[in-house]
Amino acid sequence: MKASQILLTLAAALSFTGASAATYTVKPGDTLYSIARAAGTDASTLMRQNGLASTTIKVGAKLETGTKATVTTASKPVTAAKPAAVVTTAGTGNAYIRTAAARFLGIRYVLGGNGSNGIDCSSYTQAVFRSMGISLPRTAAAQWSTGRAVSRRDLRAGDLVFFNTTGRTASHVGIYMGGGMMANANSYHGRSMIEPLFSNAYWASRYQGARRVLN
Repeated sequence: MKASQILLTLAAALSFTGASAATYTVKPGDTLYSIARAAGTDASTLMRQNGLASTTIKVGAKLETGTKATVTTASKPVTAAKPAAVVTTAGTGNAYIRTAAARFLGIRYVLGGNGSNGIDCSSYTQAVFRSMGISLPRTAAAQWSTGRAVSRRDLRAGDLVFFNTTGRTASHVGIYMGGGMMANANSYHGRSMIEPLFSNAYWASRYQGARRVLN
C-alpha cells in the first residue's frame, strides 16, 4: 500500500485461530509485514509463496500464508496529519529490523541510485521498510515528515534518524539499530553499512532528530 493509504494502525495484535484454512484475506490496515509476522514467517517468504513482485497488497486479496491457521486481525482507522502513519509492530523485538536492514548492506552508494546499480541514503531506508511491507517517500526530506518525532533519549531500533550534512534539513537518513549503531548508505565509504551513530563525531555533530514509523 502507498504511504498515503497507510493511515491505519493495527488496534489489536495479530492472532491465530485453530482453523484449517491456509489463506488470509487482506483487510484495511494490513501490511505484508504484519501478515507475515502473524503467520510466523517473513515478508519475502510470503512474496515467494504468492508470486508477488512487490510488497504492495490490495484489500480483499487472498494470500497463501503457508500455515495451518487462519490469521485474524482487528483494525481501527485513525486520523493522521502526516503522509505516513505509525505502524504497530509491538512484540517483534529488534530481530526483524536487523534482518531487514542486513538484506541491503554492502550495496554500492550512488547519489540518486534506486536499484541494483546502487542506492543512496533514502533509497536504502525505503528498500528496508518496503521489505517489511511499509511504504516510505523517496527522499530523506520527505521521510522527515513521516511517522512521529522521537527524542534522542527514547530512540529504539527501527527509528529513522536524520542529519544535516549539506546545510539543509534532513539531507541524510539512516535507521537506528539500537546500541548506538545505525544502518545507512554512506557516501564517504561508498556503500550501505552499519556504523556508530553518537560515538562518531561526524554524525553526532550533524544529528537532527528521529521519526518513528514502527511502534
